[in-house]
Amino acid sequence: MSSSTQERSSWSGKWAFILAGAASAVGLGNMWRFPYLAAKYGGGTFILTYLILVFTFGVTLLLLECALGRRTGLSAIGAFRHFGKKFAFIGVLASAVPFIIAPYYSIIGGWVTKYTFAYITNGPAALADKGKFFTSFISSPVESFVWMAVFMIVVFIIVGLGVGGGIERANLVMMPALIVMAVALVVYIVSMPGAMSGVAYYLIPDMAKFSPELFVSALGQMFYSLSLAMGIMITYGSYLDKKSSLPHSVANIGMFDLGVSILAGLMIVPAAFVAMGSGEAVAAKSGPSLMFVTLPEVFQSMGPQVATVIGFLFFLLVAFAAITSAMSLIETMTSIIMDGKGYSRKKAFTITCIFTFVMGIFINLGFNGLSFFQPLGKGSTILDLFDFVSNSVLMPIVAVLTLVFVGWIVKPKTLIDEIEVSAPFKLQAAWSVMVKYIAPVLVIVIMVAYVGAQFGVFKF
Repeated sequence: MSSSTQERSSWSGKWAFILAGAASAVGLGNMWRFPYLAAKYGGGTFILTYLILVFTFGVTLLLLECALGRRTGLSAIGAFRHFGKKFAFIGVLASAVPFIIAPYYSIIGGWVTKYTFAYITNGPAALADKGKFFTSFISSPVESFVWMAVFMIVVFIIVGLGVGGGIERANLVMMPALIVMAVALVVYIVSMPGAMSGVAYYLIPDMAKFSPELFVSALGQMFYSLSLAMGIMITYGSYLDKKSSLPHSVANIGMFDLGVSILAGLMIVPAAFVAMGSGEAVAAKSGPSLMFVTLPEVFQSMGPQVATVIGFLFFLLVAFAAITSAMSLIETMTSIIMDGKGYSRKKAFTITCIFTFVMGIFINLGFNGLSFFQPLGKGSTILDLFDFVSNSVLMPIVAVLTLVFVGWIVKPKTLIDEIEVSAPFKLQAAWSVMVKYIAPVLVIVIMVAYVGAQFGVFKF
């Protein structure tokens, strides 16, 4: 028996698994991408579409990956190899995703951490300067690397304490704290004069804005937000005991993801209405510019004292979301190395930390020392390249291969038997149809749309 098997971790119970899955799903995409998309695509119309997709397509893939992990008791490579060595390549592709994402995700986590402290040390006015503060920071040959390292160290310490002593305990603190902070910020923001107009803009469906573009955007957001096709949920499922209900667990993970996304929109869209008089301000911005340029200006418009408190709490909330997601990436990488090489957890974890740190330095150079290298066209960075390869290429490919593998090779019945170990699975027929026919088509739509958008064929 390998040392990796001897030292394999496990969750203390179903709710520890649910919190961990939710913590992985709730990340930066919920905070800066969901509000922008909802504002752009008709508010409630986008939210309704997203909700339907989460509890059909999203939960289908979550259930599949968790069941595959629990059935085999292994991370991605081992889980697929369990059914034959010739299928291990699917696990290899899935395993490559967290190794690509973790370094650049930690860089962005460092940005968030910097802004959290900057609201106290620099003050809100310094951050609300139309992007000069942000540009100066990320292009710094020293400061941006220091904050990346700070973020990584926090994540490494938590994961280094183990699944039970580190990840579970951290999630038990940070996830409730995240929800409490989000609710508190929402209550304050929606109580401001003029904010209810933003709430109405955000929540009331405008069905005239429903379009294929909206559907594909909601589909893509859901796919990336739920930590699908990157080996995480296979790994987390492998730590779950046989008594816990998988359908109930993954439904709760989907609810957490949806709930935090909606709360993020209720913070950002009404605040933009108060400051700028229109939700179009959110719709016009996405990604880092919304988080690090637009929102500091929105907060500053609330007055210096309020801006300090609101800005600090908001970025602390986002930092918690980033940390919990990064934890799942680092844990998955560690588990993959343990299962693949038979190393002890300590050795696999050390390799993971060194790799993530070194690659983080390389990717971060794309904003300063290697800024001349623009791999995806003018203005792009090394981070953009890694993000494109992982999110728009590898993840959809892994998802399609996984669905074909389960739907047509080992057959859905193999995982249905695993799901029913803990409880009857009443939706098995619908789930099988989704796995075999509908989900593969939807994933291909995501890949074609986003790869096409990168090269100017489509516009999103």
